Amino acid sequence: MYKFLFAILLFPLLINAQNKADSSFIRGLYTRALVQGDAYNWLKQLTDLTTENGNRLSGSLGAAKAVEWGAEVLKDNRYTVSLQSVIVPHWVRGGKEECFLYTFDEKSKKKKKIPLTITALGNSIGTQGKTLKARIIEVNTRDEIAKLDSNLVKGSVIFVNHKMRADFISTFEAYSEAVGERISAATVAGKYGAIAVIVRSMTLAYDDYPHTGTLIYRDSARLIPAAAISTIDADVLSYYLKLYPESEVTLSLSCEMLPMVESHNVIAELRGTTYPDEIITMGGHLDAWDKGQGAHDDGAGIVQSIHALKLLTDNGWLPKRTIRVVLFMNEENGNCGGKEYLKQAIIKKEKHLAAIESDAGGFCPVAIGIDAGNDTFANLGAHLALLKPYGIDIKNGGGGVDIGPLQIIGTVTLSLEPSNQRYFDYHHADTDVFSAVNKRELELGAATIAATVYILSEYGFGK
Repeated sequence: MYKFLFAILLFPLLINAQNKADSSFIRGLYTRALVQGDAYNWLKQLTDLTTENGNRLSGSLGAAKAVEWGAEVLKDNRYTVSLQSVIVPHWVRGGKEECFLYTFDEKSKKKKKIPLTITALGNSIGTQGKTLKARIIEVNTRDEIAKLDSNLVKGSVIFVNHKMRADFISTFEAYSEAVGERISAATVAGKYGAIAVIVRSMTLAYDDYPHTGTLIYRDSARLIPAAAISTIDADVLSYYLKLYPESEVTLSLSCEMLPMVESHNVIAELRGTTYPDEIITMGGHLDAWDKGQGAHDDGAGIVQSIHALKLLTDNGWLPKRTIRVVLFMNEENGNCGGKEYLKQAIIKKEKHLAAIESDAGGFCPVAIGIDAGNDTFANLGAHLALLKPYGIDIKNGGGGVDIGPLQIIGTVTLSLEPSNQRYFDYHHADTDVFSAVNKRELELGAATIAATVYILSEYGFGK
């Protein structure tokens, strides 16, 4: 009886002592990240490598060099590293991207030629060495194409001028609402006989930088070229079409899809001491669109994941559960790396407890997103309350494209959630460069991932 009462009285003291120990450990992670962080220097290396060798889109020389770089950085920090073979698409932009508007100037009563700033959408076919010339028709959404006179659509270029909604507080919600136009407009327009599509860039910024991104051709569709236009020139084009609906455009794109090639996911593993068969994955994607240097998307997530592991192990900490850093290949236009990682997990009958991804830019972290059942969310959320002093909230819904396939085998997926107000200023555009990333914010993100993985390793989803 007395032993039972003693245990009841002692339990809160033990929990309090453990919380203090966890808090102290986590504080140390943030201190090391901010005082002697490595993520920013590694990001400089990766973006310099991209400048030297070309873009990191899957199948490119730049992507192959990035795989080598990632493996070397992890090996230099004495982690066990392996390369997981992945067969990936190889799309190339080519050298020529031109678009001109031919309209009528009411003041001068003369025809007018206006250059428009465009860039091919990822996976688009080119114009086959030709310059297309046709009337251009403006719609707000791809669904409006079916409502147009079919004779008007045939042989025309369709301009989808759908703006990301400014009234959404989360820019990712605005992106989700709009991005279907970029992904599917070419399929719909091709079905009704259009010869090309131009889509307003997926950004809330008002600038002259077109933003690329993946389009998907459906099997039954006629394949037609597709390009994104900058937000400034989208408004220019719209303005002249209202004044002179008979305006025409010329379009030249030299992009093409080449045969698929071999690339790799880069994997570093730290074996767990107590539950080695329970795996916790953290990572981002090495590939990046061929615009800018891929600094926010997703160089930031790559270096934060590597740095998170180093922060955890710098003081000799050993995880209870197996920790993996995975630098995924081909998130941008196929997700072959994420799919292969799942495939191998199934073949090897691995138990993937949880996975966390950083793929929302190197901005100041504000939350950890969790995609899990109610009990798991509540238990994990209670432990992650230790991150409150660092400005980190817990939100429902989390994950990422690379780790998404793991949900099939019951993996709980999480995401680092940075402040997202400026992310789509840089997303898939020439503006996504090293100088756009803030060192302190980047390092705070690495520390937040490290702290989250520490809690997952120590407690799993238990109370």
